[in-house]
Amino acid sequence: MSAPVSIAGASFLADPAFRRVIAAIEQDGDRARVVGGAVRNTLMGVPVDDVDIATTAPPDVVAARAAAAKLKAVPTGIAHGTVTVVSSGRPFEVTTLRADLETDGRHAVVAFTRDWAGDARRRDFTMNAIYADADGTLHDPVGGIADALAGHVRFIGDAVARIEEDYLRILRFFRFHARYGRSALDAVGLAAAVALQEGLDRLSRERIGAEMRKLVTAAGAVPALAVMDEAGIVARILPGGGAVKRLSGAIGLAARHARTFGLEARLAALAVDRARLGEALRLSGRESKLIEAIVHWAGEIAARMDEATVRLAVVRGGNDVAFAALLLAAADKGEEPAADLVRLACEFRPPRSPITAARLMSEGYVPGPALGAELRRREAAWIAAGCPAEPLDGD
Repeated sequence: MSAPVSIAGASFLADPAFRRVIAAIEQDGDRARVVGGAVRNTLMGVPVDDVDIATTAPPDVVAARAAAAKLKAVPTGIAHGTVTVVSSGRPFEVTTLRADLETDGRHAVVAFTRDWAGDARRRDFTMNAIYADADGTLHDPVGGIADALAGHVRFIGDAVARIEEDYLRILRFFRFHARYGRSALDAVGLAAAVALQEGLDRLSRERIGAEMRKLVTAAGAVPALAVMDEAGIVARILPGGGAVKRLSGAIGLAARHARTFGLEARLAALAVDRARLGEALRLSGRESKLIEAIVHWAGEIAARMDEATVRLAVVRGGNDVAFAALLLAAADKGEEPAADLVRLACEFRPPRSPITAARLMSEGYVPGPALGAELRRREAAWIAAGCPAEPLDGD
């Protein structure tokens, strides 16, 4: 079967917002082509999120032409040739064709060119270096179409050279395989990634964290992480290494119950040294609090595996926290959680607690530690009783 030569049926090509951007850029002999994810995903039958555009026009010219067409131009990365053009409220990243002058494993100094093949050669994977004209005609300078159709994540040219240009490509290699891979990991790319893993130490925690968030939530995260773990890459990123087997067990349990297992739940399952996880991946305060709650309630549930504790986890942390904690506890114990506990964690909607500080103060308690302790005691008893609408007798 011959490779496709066009993606003319792609819906984004007919989008008036996209057409206006292309019309604004393509003047005075300059060309503009879609590149990267939109082309790759269309070929692979995966939904398209963003539409990125490559062009021969320099970034200042792109900005001027966008403004002349009454489109908003934002210089998001103009030193590297990128201008975000907003059309009908939708952002399109427009980047001038580039050649690398200098690389240090983290960043590149670039020169703008009109060389499409040269621009392709500086990209990471073959499936990300396929270009499409506005009419859908494909241009494939590095053999990316065949790799995209086969789900083969392959570095362009010399894998070692591509990684040494930016060591984040090690994580991107595993992340793209976890997301798009339909065959075994590319042997050449894997060997290069393992050999050059020390380069990850040079990267910022922010860049590593952003990539790991995408990796752990990919459909094929567990097999990719298992390879990374065996090679020592996970331990280089996460303090104490990673509990890939525990993550695998929890994800499997979630799938059997037709439930999702989200980012914070996956990180809580994967992390060994959870105290230092936030620093290692530069987690947000919200992410850290959710992970802390999941870990805490997983410990509480594992010790008892009863309805009262699961119900308490829902009241204190919410359904998502309770469900993630239940699965994490079950994975740690190597057992299937009872169906009624899963249902309780996911579906229980507790009423507002009738036990309040005001009620206790009416009984003679005064603000302070004793009131707080009594409030917690009565609330725990109320939850253990199934959260009745009225206070328990004696409360």
